This record gives sequence, C-alpha cells and structure tokens, in this order.
Amino acid sequence: MTQPTTYGGRAPMMVPGAPTPELRVARFRGRALRLVWSALVLVAVAGALGYLYGNLPAPLENWMLLTAAAVVVLFLVLLPFLSWWAHVYTITTRRVMERRGIFGVHRRELTHVRGYTIQETRGLVQRMWGAGTLTLSNGVDEPLVLANVPSVALVHEALIDQVEVNQILAHRDAQALPPMPPPPPVP
Repeated sequence: MTQPTTYGGRAPMMVPGAPTPELRVARFRGRALRLVWSALVLVAVAGALGYLYGNLPAPLENWMLLTAAAVVVLFLVLLPFLSWWAHVYTITTRRVMERRGIFGVHRRELTHVRGYTIQETRGLVQRMWGAGTLTLSNGVDEPLVLANVPSVALVHEALIDQVEVNQILAHRDAQALPPMPPPPPVP
C-alpha cells in the first residue's frame, strides 16, 4: 500500500478533530562501529582454525578446536551483532520509539505532542563519521538517549519539525470549533 505523496512528505491537512494517520518518518540503528572488533575476531578465528586444523599436538583433537572456535564466535561475534541488530530507533509523525532486546524486548516511547528538549553530543570519532548522540528529555520521564545516531543533524532537524507540527496540530484541535449555523427553515 502506498501513501499519498504531498509537498515535503507531510500528510495532507485533515479537518480539525479528525484523527491523523501515524506515518513512519525514519527507522535506524546506531552506528556499527563497535562491530569492528567482532569482525577482527572472526577473521582471527578463521585464520587460526585454518592453520591449526589437522596440525594439533597429540592430546588435542580437531573437534576440540572446532568447539573452542564455535564458542569464541558465538560470544564475541554473534551475540554482539544480535545485540546491535535488535536495538532500533523509530521516529513517526506522533512519537519516538526505542526498541531493544534479543530475547526480552524493552520498548520506550516519547510523544511529540508533549514536547521535549533535544541535546546533541558529538565526540571526536562521532564527528569524523557524521554521527552523534541525541538526548530527548521532556522533564518528567527519564531522558531517552539515541546513541550513535547516523546523520545526526538530519535526525535532529526531523525531530524539531515533528515536535513543532504536532504542537501546532494539538493547539488547533484544542480550539473550540465555531458553532454551526442553524439549518434553514423548512417551508
């Protein structure tokens, strides 16, 4: 199903009080820079396995080598990758959501209508890669931290736009509608 295209990708203007559809603005994961170490471990394990398979001293056997390699790959490669893969940030036209967890899923939301402050933090390595960390705080709940966001300036602007649009729409919907004119008299 496709969504109607409009100027700027915004939903068409709705009648005040009518529900507006929730559209996805962005979905992303943190930068995968921390997976570099996992990739190096995987290459090292493959090299060691290729070199040592069939060349082990007498008390050790090949199945022991394969088991040790599988355990190292599981804990130092596969689990960090799954942890990164399972941590997703989603920005919609109504809220910001963080979903994380491999086996048990933890989800947090922050609505645009309530408004929040956005703090952008960028370290030296993050600046080199165009990434950053955004901290969203509404003053009531625990701050929502979007860590290692790629294209952080673009995401920051999208969040500001969504807060502004949602507060304008909330203000418009809160205004009392003018009374309806009486129906014309029946002859």
